[in-house]
Amino acid sequence: MIRPSIIALSARTAALCLPKAGALYRLPEPASWRLSALTGDGDAQEGAATTVVSLFHDLRPLYRYRLEVDGFQPLEFEMAACAGLVDPTAFGLVPDIRHDDLEGARANAAALADAVTAVPDGGTLRLPKGDWTAFPVRLKSGMTLHLSKGAVLRAPSTRAGWPILAARDETGRMLGSWEGLPAVCFAAPVHAIGAKDLVIEGEGTLDGSGDSGDWWTWPKETRDGARRPRGLHLVSCTDTKLLGFTIRNAPSWTIHPQDCSGLVAAGLTVCAPPDSPNTDGFNPESCRDVTITGVRFSVGDDCIAVKAGKRGPNGEDDHLGETRGLRVTHCLMERGHGGLVIGSEMSGGVHDVFIADCEMVGTDRGLRLKTRRGRGGSITNITMRRVLMDGVDTALSANAHYHCDVDGHDEWVQSRQPALTDTGTPCIDGVTIEDVEIRKLAHTAGAFLGLPEAPISNIRIRRLKIASYRADATPTPPIMADGIRPMLHEAIVAECADVDCDEPALLSRAPISFSFE
Repeated sequence: MIRPSIIALSARTAALCLPKAGALYRLPEPASWRLSALTGDGDAQEGAATTVVSLFHDLRPLYRYRLEVDGFQPLEFEMAACAGLVDPTAFGLVPDIRHDDLEGARANAAALADAVTAVPDGGTLRLPKGDWTAFPVRLKSGMTLHLSKGAVLRAPSTRAGWPILAARDETGRMLGSWEGLPAVCFAAPVHAIGAKDLVIEGEGTLDGSGDSGDWWTWPKETRDGARRPRGLHLVSCTDTKLLGFTIRNAPSWTIHPQDCSGLVAAGLTVCAPPDSPNTDGFNPESCRDVTITGVRFSVGDDCIAVKAGKRGPNGEDDHLGETRGLRVTHCLMERGHGGLVIGSEMSGGVHDVFIADCEMVGTDRGLRLKTRRGRGGSITNITMRRVLMDGVDTALSANAHYHCDVDGHDEWVQSRQPALTDTGTPCIDGVTIEDVEIRKLAHTAGAFLGLPEAPISNIRIRRLKIASYRADATPTPPIMADGIRPMLHEAIVAECADVDCDEPALLSRAPISFSFE
């Protein structure tokens, strides 16, 4: 029998993996389980697991447990310690404040700040069941924010008096950002800067109130001198665990780890309306060693967008940092512009990204790489295995002529003639696709458009299955570059890209572009 594995443990939450053969996000059928305490009075819980990544909440610190799941070997584990439990209502936190009550939201923010200060190193701030509206709260090292079942921590709907995050701190480190560049922005409703050993967990909800205020009406603008806030913003944090909670209605990107390392996100639900602008689900930027597993996405933009900053208009690069070592498993991407997207802000370099055993349902694209002249940097060693794409318009794409920014349609960006190579020339090298099934394909299974001076190299495709086509699809350009012809029900098309496919019949000889020059 298969042995369950431990993803992460805190004082009260256990995130475990039940790796059934062939299972992606969900188990093929519910698996009955029994969780017995081997410490104390021997209490036991019972239930049925429906997802590969399963979380167990409200356990006891330092207790040892034995988990028995039908079809799996037993697993024993011990919970972490808790140095103390803090109730924020003891500091004046008040429930049921209206989302437009500024005075109440400020008072609640002050109460939460006092409660955070009172949490001892290794302790827990437990938000009880209820609806709690507060201006942004900053978390600290060595603490756990526990969101109880039925607890909703809600941002106010107005930005009047909202705290603002500077573009850089006194050392020059990037704090606020926008599309890969340092920028003043509103602080996220929940945020942390330079925190170590931080845990956010529980069955409760973080709500950014993007649907209640005016955030979504000015997606690319600056107001009151700042850009829109994220839903959860982690800056230069190490060894962070995000376990089990729901986060919804972010004003812009939902979860944004920036310059973080050692991050685990397991069993989250990340959601926003389909028409909410730039509400990407999870955007690791310049991060190292990140695990995203068992997360369910349904958002208004990309589900996961991997970033590494971008060069400034005059070549500024002191804020850049690579993203390396990202592992995405057993996730469900139900809707969004892309399932897993890399770029277009990738100037610091994106390396060693692994995605496996995931489902993408109804996203515009599946695996998507995008960059352009002027970005520089490189994307290397990207691997996708055992992924189901159902109703994904364009399954696989890499585009080195992405027409982003104000000059994105300029001739020097879009020209298909070779340009001189320099620090602004991006590189894509090493993409492996194995055991991917595509259902209801609309546009193309794969579209790869490189630069003539820097072709995409080492694309390797094995055991790609196109199971069916979407009958009502219409011809559409599959990538966002100038001069791309509309496509319908095509297999793999490539231009300035080296594609090695084990099924040569899937490789099309038709060009991607119209006659461009």
